[in-house]
Amino acid sequence: MLRLSKLTDYAVVVLARLEAEGGLQTAPGLAAATGIAEPTVAKVLKHLGHAGLVEGLRGARGGYRLARPLAAMPLSEVICAIDGPIALTACVDGASGSCETETICPVRGRWDKVNEAIRSALSDITLADLAPPAATACRRLTLPAQPAHLPAE
Repeated sequence: MLRLSKLTDYAVVVLARLEAEGGLQTAPGLAAATGIAEPTVAKVLKHLGHAGLVEGLRGARGGYRLARPLAAMPLSEVICAIDGPIALTACVDGASGSCETETICPVRGRWDKVNEAIRSALSDITLADLAPPAATACRRLTLPAQPAHLPAE
């Protein structure tokens, strides 16, 4: 089974929250808003920052913001930022030294087509496709006010 790491899933959640909230957000604020532990949010933000997906600003009024809108952020970039290169096999794109049977493998190099198809498909999906619309993501549940007294029947 092909499965993304929890950190990649958390990265998508954090990025969606950054878009929904807008402006600068702190790691503790994002942790509270998403329910993800603060050290995990900080780790995710560090990876996303190194990949150029978020910008970090230091200082008393610092925080993180998206480097670009989610609609311009392919899912493949987020996966690569957190999990590394997208590939089904260890012998990705002709890499050597990652498999003990590479010198006698009859399918060596043939997975490249499959890996490229997966990368292409994931590049066609943006985070905007996964995130809820900003208007509904920020909406708070409000209950109607209860009347002070009910009329007698």
